Amino acid sequence: MSHQTVIVLDFGGQYNQLIARRVRECGVYCEVKPYTTPLSQLRAMEPIGIIFTGGPGSVYDQDSPQVDPDIFTWGVPVLGICYGCQLIAHNLGGRVTAAQADSAREYGKTETFFNTGCKLFKGLPEEGITWMSHGDYMEKVPEGFALVAHSDACPNVAICDEARGFYGVQFHPEVNHTVNGTAMLRNFLYEVCGAVGDWTMGDYKQTAIRQIREKVGDGKVLLALSGGVDSSVAAALVAEAVGSQLTCVFVDHGLMRLNEGDEVEAAFRKWELKFVRVNAEERFLSKLAGVTEPERKRKIIGEEFIRVFEAEAKKIGKVDYLCQGTIYPDVIESGGGGKSGAAVIKSHHNVGGLPDYVDFKEIIEPLRLLFKDEVRQLGRELGLPEYLVMRQPFPGPGLGIRVIGEITKDKLDIVRKADFIFRDEIAKAHLEGTMSQYFAALTNMRSVGVMGDGRTYDYAVALRSVTTSDFMTADWTRIPYEVLDRVSVRIVNEVSHVNRVLYDITSKPPATIEWE
Repeated sequence: MSHQTVIVLDFGGQYNQLIARRVRECGVYCEVKPYTTPLSQLRAMEPIGIIFTGGPGSVYDQDSPQVDPDIFTWGVPVLGICYGCQLIAHNLGGRVTAAQADSAREYGKTETFFNTGCKLFKGLPEEGITWMSHGDYMEKVPEGFALVAHSDACPNVAICDEARGFYGVQFHPEVNHTVNGTAMLRNFLYEVCGAVGDWTMGDYKQTAIRQIREKVGDGKVLLALSGGVDSSVAAALVAEAVGSQLTCVFVDHGLMRLNEGDEVEAAFRKWELKFVRVNAEERFLSKLAGVTEPERKRKIIGEEFIRVFEAEAKKIGKVDYLCQGTIYPDVIESGGGGKSGAAVIKSHHNVGGLPDYVDFKEIIEPLRLLFKDEVRQLGRELGLPEYLVMRQPFPGPGLGIRVIGEITKDKLDIVRKADFIFRDEIAKAHLEGTMSQYFAALTNMRSVGVMGDGRTYDYAVALRSVTTSDFMTADWTRIPYEVLDRVSVRIVNEVSHVNRVLYDITSKPPATIEWE
């Protein structure tokens, strides 16, 4: 079954996959391709439209990413975003220069004024907030282009040549900060490109199943099943594709939440999957003994995961593929975003933590291009129960990154109990649906307290709760004080060696969601 296709041409911007996500949300199939992709390959995809992404460079620099000018002769509509807008101007006779400090350089939220006669802004308010991030300026607009948006500082925030279907915006319509940004992309897709909206997550499911079958053939697949949303959806997807060729291995590394190992096993025993539980707590804790550096802890946990999988693979016979529930935020935060050149924020056991040698033919990551909310929707399409689809995320390294400093069994027991109390009180207050992720972390800080008639010198537990749609950015949750009070009282009374409870009110950025 064929679908209309839009190509997002990647020039290294930080929001490139987010553009693709917005396009898919509008019901249009989309693929991200590097700007170096030969035009013959792009043309063979028969796109109904092309979107040039942002990028960190300047189009006038000699070594900056460029585009083959022949792309403008196809008769296919083009939307350029930020760097992509300047690229259109640069190639079609305009002139782009560095903006002076007192002129058209803009960053952050900007009041913008639109010409709603342009198809891109059809049906939208004549003014609104956009998210800017550009230090260059279109000093000369190409012949045939009209100025269709401006700000107080910049007269050419958006340009268009509607006769040829070329549009450019200096702001980022794909981010939530731009009011009506998705509506602008929808206008490009439906008003300009003639999209009919023939793409759904159900279609994505069928395509992914077909691709997995083609890749795996009659081979065997080993999958790390943690019971979290990502690994569960990956397991259901691969199981539907290759059935009994899949073996799911649940590694109980001793870094799970309270009673979680038993709950995971009970849930997945109900399904027709080959399920293997490996109790490896002592193995992991011995490897982590004395280690305090966060990245080193992640790498150790990742290394041990792979070693356990190799050992299990030998027990069940030849295994050809290792399947992982990697999703896009994992990829870019691990510096694996391709042309984006994203910095390494943290290493994951299934992305940045892989050892040099892996005893498998290939790694399969069927969720690699999806954001968390898309993964949940795919889970529904696969028939997973809602309680599992909406389960809050739990990182691969588990409580290993929620115990600051050295990891010991005693510390893990402290954070397990504190985390259980936090989640229990959130459930009693019926607040689960108001937050995306919430947990307790054990700090490495000890402070003086008073209990009964004596002084104590014990640990501080930090509570963390955030709300987010995509886990790329997140805001701290405004939990009612009375709920926080109950949590604090219970933790101090019920958990030994804790005399202080803190609440983290830092958003992402500048903080990450996890503490390590």
